Amino acid sequence: MELLLLSRGEVESLLDVGELLEGLEGGFIALSEGKVQAPPRSEVSVPGAGNLLLKPAWLPGHPMTVKLVSTFVGNSDRGLPTIQALITLVDPATGTPQAVMDGSYITAMRTAASAALSARCLARRDARVLAIIGAGVQGQAHLKLLPRVREFDEIRIASLRFTDSQTLAAADVRAHACESYQEAVHGADVVCLCTTSVTPVISIDWLSPGAHVTSVGYAPPGGELPIEVVMQGRLVVESRLAFEPPPTGCGELTGLDPAMGTELGALLSGKAAARASDTELTVFKSMGHAMEDMVAADIVYRNALQRGIGRRASL
Repeated sequence: MELLLLSRGEVESLLDVGELLEGLEGGFIALSEGKVQAPPRSEVSVPGAGNLLLKPAWLPGHPMTVKLVSTFVGNSDRGLPTIQALITLVDPATGTPQAVMDGSYITAMRTAASAALSARCLARRDARVLAIIGAGVQGQAHLKLLPRVREFDEIRIASLRFTDSQTLAAADVRAHACESYQEAVHGADVVCLCTTSVTPVISIDWLSPGAHVTSVGYAPPGGELPIEVVMQGRLVVESRLAFEPPPTGCGELTGLDPAMGTELGALLSGKAAARASDTELTVFKSMGHAMEDMVAADIVYRNALQRGIGRRASL
C-alpha cells in the first residue's frame, strides 16, 4: 500500500478558494438530493478534556473520505490548536487508501466557505457591514471567505481578548477591532459567530432588520447561537440531521421541528426561495458535514497529483 502524504503547508497551497466554493455548491445540492452517503458521525469523549469525531462520506465521482477531528478547548493553554484533524482518502473502486493529509486547514476553510455560501444566498444585496465574533481559526477563515461573496465596506471584529481582535483586524484594511460583541453586531448586515462558547454570545435585540447571521460553533449541550434568533429567523442548515441530538446534530437545535429548517442545497439549486424581504432575519447554523471534507480533500488531492506535490510512503 502506497500513500500520498500531504502536510498542512502543502494542503494550504493546494486548496484553491474558488474551487472550494464551486465544489461545495455542487456538494450541498447533491446532499439535499440524497446522493451523498454519510452515516451519522460518531464521537468519543474524554470528560473534562475534549472529544474525537469520526466523519465518513462518499459521493460518486469523488474518493471515499474519512476525517478524524478532535476538539480540546484546553489546548490553547498548552500552545496547541483547539481543533486538529486528519483526512484519509480511499479509492472507491478498490477500497485502497490513497492519501492521508492534514485536515485542520480544510476544516477551517470548508466551514467558513459554507457560511459564505449561505451569505451569498441570503444576505441582502446591499450588505456592506460584516461583523465577525471570534478571532481564532474560524474568525481568520471567515475573514478570508466572506468578502468573496459580498463587497463589504466595513468589517468589525470582536473577541474575548481585544488584542486578538486587533491582530486579526490588521489582516484586512477594511477591518477594525471592537471592544465588545454588541458594538460589533449593532448595525451589521452580516454577523458571523465563530466561537467555542457554550452560551449565546449575542442578543436578538442587537440585530438590525434584514441581518443575516451565521453560526459555526459546536459546544454541546449549549452553544453560541441564541434560541430567540433561531425561532424568529428564517433558518437554514446543511442537513436536517442538524436537529438530531449531538454528536449528530447541534445543541442549539435539539428538540426543534426539523421542518422549520431549509437545507442550503435547496437554496443553491433554486428549489427553495431565498429571503422574503429586506427586513427578514435569516440564520445559517452549520454543523460541519462530512461531505464538505470530502469535497475539499478531493480538490487538494487532485491538485497535488497534477503539481507533483507530497511524499509517497509505503505501508
